[in-house]
Amino acid sequence: MPDSAGLWVAGVDGCKTGWVAVLRNLNNPKDLELRLFPAFADLLTCEPFARIIAVDMPVGLPDNIGPGGRGPEKAARKHLGLRQSSVFAVPSRPAVYEDDYPAACETAQKTSQPPKKVSKQCFHLFPKIREIDILMTPELEARVHEVHPELAFWRLNEKREMSLPKKIKSRPNPEGLDQRRDLLVSKGLDRALLDQKPPRGCGRDDILDAAANSLIAERIFLGQAEPFPKDYRRDERGLRMAIWA
Repeated sequence: MPDSAGLWVAGVDGCKTGWVAVLRNLNNPKDLELRLFPAFADLLTCEPFARIIAVDMPVGLPDNIGPGGRGPEKAARKHLGLRQSSVFAVPSRPAVYEDDYPAACETAQKTSQPPKKVSKQCFHLFPKIREIDILMTPELEARVHEVHPELAFWRLNEKREMSLPKKIKSRPNPEGLDQRRDLLVSKGLDRALLDQKPPRGCGRDDILDAAANSLIAERIFLGQAEPFPKDYRRDERGLRMAIWA
């Protein structure tokens, strides 16, 4: 049984059935577990209690998007070279709350300068972005931090982007996934946890991303992580807009 009284952090990634989390006890590196949560709210109240939750999902949404975008995406892409396409441009909050793609594109164009539509990939993330946005408060951001797996791997790989993609033509790339698994093992994560058969509704890439995010959660707790951009802004609700690594 995990030590619920330990010092726990969580790395989180969205998956088909909800959210996959790698929970790690910083007081005992061997004390870790992989769990699925149907709703993000379940993560906030679960046992063991996670002091830091590092989640791969936008946190903080402006009502209008300027020429530089939301901010974190542009700051992260600068470091990712060939992997920068993995960072989607996030539209305004009004666009994120649209339920169908044409309406989302129309609202995104009306609330951006220059006018810009929404990518299909980002649109499919809207339900999960809204799930977090509904819960978030400036007080909660002491626990919940936005991260991005490829920026996490860049940080863990001595500030170099990964040379192989995770996916090729939307299909998993075994060599790229193995490369990331090996990097995580070199950072002390358990290979058996990373190589386990993914639970239903969860992919191997989801597990690896959550694991990488858990290492960034540790960096955040220890005060070693930095926000991208450093001069981050806050949205109209006072929420921080920054990707941490």
